[in-house]
Amino acid sequence: MPAAALPGRGTGWAIAHRFTAERHEAFDDGWGTLQAAAGEACAPPPTLVREERVRAILARNDSPDIGFDLSINPYRGCEHGCIYCYARPAHSWLNLSPGIDFETRIVAKVNAADALRAAFARPGYAPRMLNLGSVTDAYQPVERRLRITRAVVEVLAEHRHAFSLITKSALVERDLDLIAPMAAERLAAAYVSITTLDPALARVMEPRAAAPWRRLQTIERLAAAGVPVGVSVSPVIPFVNEPELERVLEAAAAAGASRAFSIVLRLPWELSPLVQQWLQQHFPERAARVMARLREMRGGRDNDPRFGTRMRGQGVWAQLLRQRFDKACGRLGLNRARIELDLSRFRRPGPTPPEPAAQGRLF
Repeated sequence: MPAAALPGRGTGWAIAHRFTAERHEAFDDGWGTLQAAAGEACAPPPTLVREERVRAILARNDSPDIGFDLSINPYRGCEHGCIYCYARPAHSWLNLSPGIDFETRIVAKVNAADALRAAFARPGYAPRMLNLGSVTDAYQPVERRLRITRAVVEVLAEHRHAFSLITKSALVERDLDLIAPMAAERLAAAYVSITTLDPALARVMEPRAAAPWRRLQTIERLAAAGVPVGVSVSPVIPFVNEPELERVLEAAAAAGASRAFSIVLRLPWELSPLVQQWLQQHFPERAARVMARLREMRGGRDNDPRFGTRMRGQGVWAQLLRQRFDKACGRLGLNRARIELDLSRFRRPGPTPPEPAAQGRLF
């Protein structure tokens, strides 16, 4: 575990994952090597990208807490380095650390567009609500070079398949030439994640994501292009970004957001020790208080995986947060109407007739 935070990284801890066969422990040999190592300045490790060819790109969702049925994630891991990311533990399946590896060892699914086209061509495929970027940011920095997400959006546009996306990157503006025409036909919607308006807090909480003001500008540009856009004020961390809840909603609504949702911080698997170590590094005076409040909302545990409570929490504090959120949305005119996406326009490859009319609701 590093003694200090690494500049430009959410964490410097190569925490062991739950499938690790070996455990390593530091040993003091009496020559002061541990103290010397702790005092050494550590350079942030470079980002390494591994290309991978996948057999399937569509992941199915059976969670009643989530408003979509299918998801596409063009990458594994995310260079944005958000310390709170619930997807970090998924890196364990790659035999990589959910800590520093998650943000420095990125897997790029280079044939994602071809895999999606093949999925659409299957005789039994029926269009369903689809989300782009549910467990990785599809517009993270490496996308500028690889353009995998753009290729996926091109396939969605070619087959007129409705989709939503969620991102905290301004790079999504690059693809407005594809997204805006689809939105005009109720085939696309976007959510931008904004956790704080404080740039200093954003730098330690999500170090390589776009600055808060830039994300607000992205909401403004998406809305101006006719794309239905919402804001995700997630996750809410008590006593860290929680005091800003109403101000973030106000800024997003002023920028053009029409909808909003919010999720209380979740701490599955290895994420709990990672976040606790991060709190001790950056907010030692309130770390214990933050964890006490989170456990209060999670039935005394660090994490509550149950459907129905995992997103909102439970108890008095969870109810107060929900009331604050609902009242702010009501005052600002957010969530007055659902974003309706049209699944009936799907164009199957080949001469097969289109699917019968259907509509899907997003969040």
